[in-house]
Amino acid sequence: MLSEQNNTKDTYSLEPYYLVYVDENNEVQLPYSNAKNILDIYKKLTLGNELDELPCLKEPSKNFFTGTGFDIHAFEDNKEMFLGGVKLPYEFGFKAHSDGDVLIHSVIDALLGASGAGDIGEFFPDTDEKYKNIDSKILLNEIVTFIYKVGYEIVNIDVTIIAQKPKINPFKNEIKNSMANLLKIEKQFINIKATTAEEMGFIGRKEGVAVQSLATLK
Repeated sequence: MLSEQNNTKDTYSLEPYYLVYVDENNEVQLPYSNAKNILDIYKKLTLGNELDELPCLKEPSKNFFTGTGFDIHAFEDNKEMFLGGVKLPYEFGFKAHSDGDVLIHSVIDALLGASGAGDIGEFFPDTDEKYKNIDSKILLNEIVTFIYKVGYEIVNIDVTIIAQKPKINPFKNEIKNSMANLLKIEKQFINIKATTAEEMGFIGRKEGVAVQSLATLK
């Protein structure tokens, strides 16, 4: 906006005016005492180099950002099982407020961790009935949209599924295809690993599944 500093009859003289923008911290005044016409400072942003002349815009960071995610769910009988957005052919699913897709939940937390944006519970609290039995693909789509809107790109995702049952290997390729579509990245930038708990703990007793994820953004 233009901020008038004193009165003048010459509305086209910018000697008494300053171009002002407000950043996240405070209001900054930029003097243009040499301007002879309002068009000298009041420029239309086009596809040229006008953005390069704005002092309030910084060059995008060249850093990479990583985040981890972890989720764990017990089994529940008579519920459909979804893993990475893929429906698996079993008569048991995951006990959860949503559809229980433990892989997607883990990836969401990894994405939020890499972007410094909190965790899945802050975006989709399990106390909110509107998320009851919700398709986790909808939740991931919202987070991916958020990630891109705040200026990040997803570089790659690495996932480790820890399960005594069900067997994951027959579904790895289908899960990769599903996640590539949901994350809007190429399939080769997603890795799915699977291991067992060597019959130890509740996973080893075939009571549930855990997933750990790593996300890299730029």
